[in-house]
Amino acid sequence: MSQLDQTIAALQRQSALDALDNRVLLCHALGVNRIALITQSERVLSAEEMHRYSALVQRRLDGEPIAYIVGQREFFGLPFEVGSAVLIPRPDTELLVELTLDRLPAQGRVLDMGTGSGAIAVSLAHTRRDADVTALDVSAEALAVARRNAASNGARVNFLQSDWYSALQGAAPFDVIASNPPYIASGDHHLSEGDLRYEPVSALTDHADGLAALRIIIAGAPQHLTPQGWLLMEHGYDQAQAVRALLADAGYTDVQSWRDLAGIERVSGGRAAPV
Repeated sequence: MSQLDQTIAALQRQSALDALDNRVLLCHALGVNRIALITQSERVLSAEEMHRYSALVQRRLDGEPIAYIVGQREFFGLPFEVGSAVLIPRPDTELLVELTLDRLPAQGRVLDMGTGSGAIAVSLAHTRRDADVTALDVSAEALAVARRNAASNGARVNFLQSDWYSALQGAAPFDVIASNPPYIASGDHHLSEGDLRYEPVSALTDHADGLAALRIIIAGAPQHLTPQGWLLMEHGYDQAQAVRALLADAGYTDVQSWRDLAGIERVSGGRAAPV
């Protein structure tokens, strides 16, 4: 076993962190990537490096998410800066990106509502260079993070600070509107558990029944969609039926839900009838 492997194993026994978390934190403490960690396997940590590493491990043991500790999370094959101003992008949301790409015509226009870190919008713009991508968020801090992520990934996105549709008056219609809005109900026990304890609460919950933001998006989308344009929304694991009902009641057609890799109905949407 190499010197670094011995160090990781020893700290893993002491900290109860799994091997992957320990390796991610060690890479961050040493300022190297995973490949360099392998090629430097006989490296002996200095006292300063050990102190940095131990401090990171303690932050993780205290419950802080790995993504916030290292300041980055991969999403749709791209690196994204993350911090306390934005949600940590999750693999489940890649389904929303894939569904949007499938429905976005050539030279199409797409809107990402509540962009946060910009993960959805940047992934769309990076994949579809021909598309006109707009992203909005009410948080100036989140938009600053999203702009940096667009720049670092070479993605062209038009960012707007907006409370949902307020800044879109007079804008050309979109072929697809995609959103991962706050959908956790106020008082849900998950808000006080795990990584969610550290994430911005306003990006997690609507401070109501979990459907308030979804209702706003559904009600306003037809005014900003092309005829038969698509509205696609991520939602909670138990909200698909309620969201489909909201879409149907609002006159959307082709209303349906799609399952994520875990088999959970994670995204629902429909096509808007002409206003």
